[in-house]
Amino acid sequence: MKGKWFVIVNPNAGKQKGKHDWKRISGLLYSAGIEYQSHFTEHRGHAIVLAREYISAGYRKIIVVGGDGTLNEVVNGIFTQSAVAPAEIILGMIPVGTGNDWCRMFSILGDYHKAIAMIKREKIFIQDVGLLEYANGSGNKELRYFVNIAGMGFDALVLEKTNKDKEKGKGSPLMYMINIFTSLFSFRTTRTKIKIDGDDFSPEVFSMTAAIGKFNGGGLKQAPEAVADDGLFDLTIIRPISKFKVIRNVMNLMDGSFTKLPEVSSFKTANIQIESVPDLYAEADGESLGHTPFRFSLLPSALRIIRGEPEQS
Repeated sequence: MKGKWFVIVNPNAGKQKGKHDWKRISGLLYSAGIEYQSHFTEHRGHAIVLAREYISAGYRKIIVVGGDGTLNEVVNGIFTQSAVAPAEIILGMIPVGTGNDWCRMFSILGDYHKAIAMIKREKIFIQDVGLLEYANGSGNKELRYFVNIAGMGFDALVLEKTNKDKEKGKGSPLMYMINIFTSLFSFRTTRTKIKIDGDDFSPEVFSMTAAIGKFNGGGLKQAPEAVADDGLFDLTIIRPISKFKVIRNVMNLMDGSFTKLPEVSSFKTANIQIESVPDLYAEADGESLGHTPFRFSLLPSALRIIRGEPEQS
């Protein structure tokens, strides 16, 4: 099993693009000489179970055919199994989701031929992995690994609305932008207590992100200075800001220049603790989670992934 790939396919990803395009993708995998076994996910959280099960069965190479959420589930399967060290696993991606923000960071293309050619080449990059401890609805602690961005406050609210749109078949980067505008009229800032590198401060928070990757929300550059293997989160805090200013600067999310606003502060740190009153909610890699208190820790150089060729500047 060691050289054979296990392919986890989310048939519902990208408005059921995973289901409709699987015949084509499987044919391209066969033509490329990639030996594999595949399995479709059947429900939320199933990719976690499949990753654990097939790693235990001897597989050390996994391909995800899906979006950011499917990838996140597979990562959580890798880091919660006990058969081998996570560093022994190689993870590849054929993106069929609506956002594909993690793929943007690593130049993994949506063109199936090119994505499969990248997997065939097996150019390895070893990236950091984040771990978020949070409270669920019952107040109990839960853990979630993530490989791209965790968002809190306004970011989490927008993502939650966008996920509900996806369930109705309306998910798209455009819906994310629309939800930014509609959420402005219901969201309230939150008083927080934040600890990073031993320093405490208590800002009123509109939105926050703890980032390993640069992109979120379907290509918005929410963490322009993030480096996926530097052993640090890029923590961005947006303090109270007027609705008009958000609307006026929303396009600055495209190139990351919003970070120059006076209401925005950025830090690099490996550990973050956050408390708040009232509760602040979070999402990670596009998956809506629970609420404060949060504890972020970073696992440096923890995951071997297959990447594309970075764009030349």
